[in-house]
Amino acid sequence: MTRGQFRFGVVAAPQTTAENITGNWQQQARRTEELGYSSVLMPDGMQLPAPMPTLAFAAAATTALRVGTFVLASPLRRPALTAWEAHSMSVLTGGRFEFGIGTGHPENVRQAVEVIGMPETTTAQRLAEVERSIDRLRELDADRHTPVLMAVSGRKALAVAAAKADIVTLAIGPLGSRADMERLADELRSAAGPRASSLELLLNVFVIGHNVPAWMQQFLGADAATLIARDSLTMLRGSAQEMADELQRRRDAFGTSYVAVNAVFIEQFAPVIELLAGH
Repeated sequence: MTRGQFRFGVVAAPQTTAENITGNWQQQARRTEELGYSSVLMPDGMQLPAPMPTLAFAAAATTALRVGTFVLASPLRRPALTAWEAHSMSVLTGGRFEFGIGTGHPENVRQAVEVIGMPETTTAQRLAEVERSIDRLRELDADRHTPVLMAVSGRKALAVAAAKADIVTLAIGPLGSRADMERLADELRSAAGPRASSLELLLNVFVIGHNVPAWMQQFLGADAATLIARDSLTMLRGSAQEMADELQRRRDAFGTSYVAVNAVFIEQFAPVIELLAGH
C-alpha cells in the first residue's frame, strides 16, 4: 500500500453569533496555519454562510493555508455554476482550493431544496450532478488542476471517486468498524487501478479525547462510551504520542494520510501534528 505523508485539516465554520464574524473567522484561519494544519475545510449548510466567499476570506488572511468545501451538496447548485465558482476559487487563492463535493445528506437536502426552489432528485441524479460538476471544472481549469475531494460510501459513488477524485473520505459512519474501512479502501484502490497510488485518503476525526460535546453527540448519534466500546474511527484518545501512533496504524491499514479534526479540538490536537510533521 502506498503511504502518503501526513497532513492535517480543520473542519470549521464561522461563529455566526459572534459580533465580528469576519474578523474572528480570519483570526481562526491564521491560528490554524500557525499550528501546522494544512487546510481549513468548511461544511455546506443553509444554517451557515455560503462556503465559497467564506473560505475566500480565510485564504486572504493566510499565506499557505489551503481551503476547501467539506463537502458541497450537489443538489443545491447547478453543475455549471458549481464548477464556475470552484474554478474561480482555485484562481483567486493561487491554487490553494480543494473542491469537495458529494450528494448531500438526504434529509438535509430535502429541506434545503424546498427553501431555494430546486427540484427534488434521486440519489442517482445527485451523483450524476457530482460528475457533471467535476467534468465542467476540469474543462474550466484547462492546464490548472483543482484537487477534487469526494465523500463516498456506496459503490456507485466510490466508482466515480476512483475515476475522478484526488482526495476521498470514506463515509462508514461513526460506528463503522475497521473492517468496514479496510474493505472500502481496498475497493476504492481496486476500482482506481493505475490511479490508486495518486489518491489521498482523508480520515475525518470528530472527537479528540474522552469528552463529546452535546451537539456533536447528537450529530453522531452516540455518546463517548458507545464510541469507545465500538472502537470508533471518529475518535482519538490518549497522549499525543499514543494518538500519533494510532494514526500511523490507521495509515498502514487503510492508507489514510490526510486527517481532519473538528475545530473544537484544534489546540488539543496540535501536539500530534508536531510529532507527525514530515512523516
